[in-house]
Amino acid sequence: MALPLSIEFFPPKTPEGTVKLRAVRQQLYALKPEFCSVTYGAGGSTQQGTFDTVGEILAEGVDAASHFSCVGATKASVREQLAALKAMGVKRLVALRGDLPSGYGLGGEFHHASDLVAFIREDSGRDFHIEVAAYPEVHPQARSPEADVQAYVAKVKAGADAAITQYFYNSDAYFRFVDDAYHLGADVPVVPGIMPISSSSQLLRFSDACGAEIPRWIRLRLQAYGDDTASIKAFGLDVVTDLCDQLRNAGVPGLHFYSMNQSAATLEIVRRLGLAS
Repeated sequence: MALPLSIEFFPPKTPEGTVKLRAVRQQLYALKPEFCSVTYGAGGSTQQGTFDTVGEILAEGVDAASHFSCVGATKASVREQLAALKAMGVKRLVALRGDLPSGYGLGGEFHHASDLVAFIREDSGRDFHIEVAAYPEVHPQARSPEADVQAYVAKVKAGADAAITQYFYNSDAYFRFVDDAYHLGADVPVVPGIMPISSSSQLLRFSDACGAEIPRWIRLRLQAYGDDTASIKAFGLDVVTDLCDQLRNAGVPGLHFYSMNQSAATLEIVRRLGLAS
C-alpha cells in the first residue's frame, strides 16, 4: 500500500506569491496528497489569507486542512470560524494553541490546544477530522519532557484524531515520543513532519525559533558548504531522503512535507523514495 503523503503551505502575502503558489500546488498535486494544510500567522494575522488559500485548494479538488489557533480567541469567535469553515466544505483542522505574541499573557478563553480540541468536539461533534501538533524534541516552552508528552496526551484524550510532528532529523526522537505517548494511552497516528533542506541559513533560523534540533554533523556540513547552494541542496536531499526511508521502513502512518511554498525538493525526495505515481 502506498504511504499517505500530505503537504503544508503558508498563505502568500503578495499577489505574485499567490500566483506562484498556484503553480507550485499543481506540481505537488502530482504526488496525490491525502490533504494539504495551510498555516496561519501569530495572533491570527493572516487568518483570511489562510481561509482563502484553503478555499482555493478545495476548489482544485484536493482535501484541505486549515490551521486553527486559539490564542486570544473566545468561544463565540471560534464557533463563528468553525461555521464558516464548515460552510466552505472544510473537513479537516490542525488545532493549535498558536504562538503567543511577545508580552502577551494567556488571554482569551482557551489556554491550551487541548481546550480548543475539546471545544471543537463539543461544538461540532465529528464534523472535523482534527490533527494536533507533536514535538518529538520537546516543545520549546515545555516545563519538562514529561510535561510535554502529558500535554500531547491531553490533546488526544480531548478528541484529536491524529498528530503531525514538528520536523526533526533524528528518527530516534520520533520513535521515543511515539512510544512514550502510547504508554500513556495516546494511540492515534503520529505522522512525522518532514522539512526538506534547501537553505542552511533559513533552516538554522527556523530551528532556533521552534526548538528543532539540527544534529551537529548536519550543522557542520552545512556550514562547510558556505554559499555553495548546489552542494547544500544535494546534501539536503540525501539526508532527508534517508530519514524518510528509515521512517517508512519502521511503518510510520504517513509523511507530512513542510513545502515552504516550493515544490522541487519535495518532488525529488518522493521520487527517490519511489512513492511518486
